[in-house]
Amino acid sequence: PLFFSGNGPSGICLSYLLSGYTPYFKRCAVHPHPILQRKLEEAPEVSVLDQDLEYLSEGLEGRSHSPVALLFDTLQRPDTDFGGTAESVLTWWHEPDRAIPHLVLGRNPPGGAWHSIEGSMVTLSKGEWMGLPDLPFKEWLKQKRRGLRNNRATAEDIAQYYQHYVMKKGLQKNFRCGTVVTSVRKVSAESISNHTQKDLQDNNDSFWNSNEQSTEVFQVDGFFKTVEGDKEPFSIYAENVVLATGTYDNPTWLGVKGENLSYVHHQLSALEEAVKNNSVGIMSDPVLIVGAGLTAADAILFAHHCNIPVIHVFRRRVGDPGLIFNQLPKMMYPEYHQVHQMMKEQTAACAGAYERYISLPEHHVLSFGKDKKCILQDKNGCQKAYGISMALVLTGSNPSLSFLPNDGTDLAVDSDWPVNPKRNPIDVDPFTYECTQEKGLYALGPLVGDNFVRFVQGGALAVASSLLKKTNKIPP
Repeated sequence: PLFFSGNGPSGICLSYLLSGYTPYFKRCAVHPHPILQRKLEEAPEVSVLDQDLEYLSEGLEGRSHSPVALLFDTLQRPDTDFGGTAESVLTWWHEPDRAIPHLVLGRNPPGGAWHSIEGSMVTLSKGEWMGLPDLPFKEWLKQKRRGLRNNRATAEDIAQYYQHYVMKKGLQKNFRCGTVVTSVRKVSAESISNHTQKDLQDNNDSFWNSNEQSTEVFQVDGFFKTVEGDKEPFSIYAENVVLATGTYDNPTWLGVKGENLSYVHHQLSALEEAVKNNSVGIMSDPVLIVGAGLTAADAILFAHHCNIPVIHVFRRRVGDPGLIFNQLPKMMYPEYHQVHQMMKEQTAACAGAYERYISLPEHHVLSFGKDKKCILQDKNGCQKAYGISMALVLTGSNPSLSFLPNDGTDLAVDSDWPVNPKRNPIDVDPFTYECTQEKGLYALGPLVGDNFVRFVQGGALAVASSLLKKTNKIPP
């Protein structure tokens, strides 16, 4: 039996693969990568899940550091990075006897953090890159008689699509929403052999009977939120656990004085709420926005749309190659290009065409005061106070792994520092996604540095392949 925490795109895709849905190479298909085509033709009768993923992915290049992510992506979208629309070279067969019992736990409905993002926000990725196996996102959108705006989709569309996917593929029996995991730890199998588990299954279901051959299993504790708002505790046991929690829930703090004051926020939704409540508007003091990523850009666009004055603070130079805006094609992302232009042209030194916006590159926040005064410092050490109505610190987010021993730090590439999706991901085997420091524990998605939906699916393929081999569910 298997349990995994997190019901976003990673968890949904893995549930699909573990429910007996099996990918094969289409006999008549031609992949534009000739070496991969030759490899796929060597054993078309063998599922991709049962093949050597390291061999298949060797030599592939693309926008991910994960070989398996590149493999699964190019099998589903063969020439998408070159603007092509070639069909997937995979065909899917449902083989129920290969299914592995599993349970997917999450706070939100299927789709995870996509349900927490403001619905009208447009995705960074092209709409077709948001789709999951064997149900193209564009086809689902056509059924709603809608099209993609500039090839991109809204967060509301994505959240609805993921819920529809779970229903359409018959996966809902594996999902338990409204659950919060509080602890995952290894225990000896003997210590639980005489213990009757209270779990999320029906009483007559032997789903969670532990395998007596295992000397250690994972104990997963948490609670289930009932309709009445009560918390019902549960304890379940599994030989394998998959971490697919993402990072949206835990915004990064600056660690400066006054950051815990009520007018300082760490999520874009706070600005949306303030506009709805009329607590900020055209006549307000400026809103301070800290950060130079896409969430900060979304906040600037939202404020600009509402005519709310903005002071924008960020540490980097505007021309820094590491700045995300310098990596995005202008034609595909016109609104982010507009923000980048504002950042360049609207510095305090020279007012530009955009009213109500001031850019302060190479600045950082020193402190927030109770009088809603914020002290900023530039690269030369000069300090200045600004009166603001509210502050939004939008400098990224970190995974919340408080349910793991030592907050999961022992699992990271550098175990002296906390897990961070960009700088210090969880250390996993690149072809199984099993944690190198804890056998039986797997990690997916942003936790291992796969931040885009199109690439998290390769991790799910690697995990499913590994688990099928472990459980001997590979055809002879």
